[in-house]
Amino acid sequence: MNSVTLWARFSVVLTAVVLCVAFAASTTAQVQTQTTTTSGTATKQVKIESGEVVAVKGNNLFVKMADGTVRDFPNIPESARATVDGKKLGIHELKPGMKLQRTTVTTTTPQVVTTIETVKGKVWHVTPPLSVILTLENGQNQEFKIPEGQKFTVDGQETDAWGLKKGMKVTATKIVESPETTVSQQTQVTGTMPPDAPVLIAEGEPKPAPAATTASAGEATATGTPSDTGAAATGTAAGAGATTKEAGQSQPTTSRWPLFIGLLVLVLILAWLANRFLRKSHA
Repeated sequence: MNSVTLWARFSVVLTAVVLCVAFAASTTAQVQTQTTTTSGTATKQVKIESGEVVAVKGNNLFVKMADGTVRDFPNIPESARATVDGKKLGIHELKPGMKLQRTTVTTTTPQVVTTIETVKGKVWHVTPPLSVILTLENGQNQEFKIPEGQKFTVDGQETDAWGLKKGMKVTATKIVESPETTVSQQTQVTGTMPPDAPVLIAEGEPKPAPAATTASAGEATATGTPSDTGAAATGTAAGAGATTKEAGQSQPTTSRWPLFIGLLVLVLILAWLANRFLRKSHA
């Protein structure tokens, strides 16, 4: 019995929720809303700041401003770019001594947002000047609060809440105007390199040139002299080369004489020992 009662109560609550949702959806569909935005004359404010890069630490930029103060610009995004001498540089490419100029353009535009709500229906009950209940086109009744000064259109003529009667077909239009202001900013950073910045940066110490050989020096001397002298120098170099070649060929012959002499002495010693051994054996 208790389960049947609980189930019946649950069904009633569920039905009520479904009806409320359906009623809200249907009544919302009966009210037509139109929103328009009208923009006024925009005003622009230009702000120019200039300074010199002092240091870059991580994504923090330290700049010495024109008044002598040092400002910290933290958390510069990686995508930010500064145009320095025609090149777009990131935060990690800025160097101390660079001159930077930041131009900020702030645009302020006044706008008016107009919301127009329109509802059509038949007067079912009216409580002037507070509220009116209309039977909408879907056959459902909905209560509307009447704003102060609200006008209704009945058969092409305007009337207020006091002129409404049960059964009248009316059209009510509600217009709400909301002033708004939109603000946008555009920032551009330009700069120049320091005047004494080198074009190329050398790394490491210079290395000495390799020493020229005697043969190279000889060839260089022969090339640098006039034609006659050059011929003589060339011949001299050739002769020197030939002499050097002969000396190189004679060196192996000279180095073999000690070997021959040693072998000869060894043979003589062996012959003497053999002769002595033979004499002792005959004796």
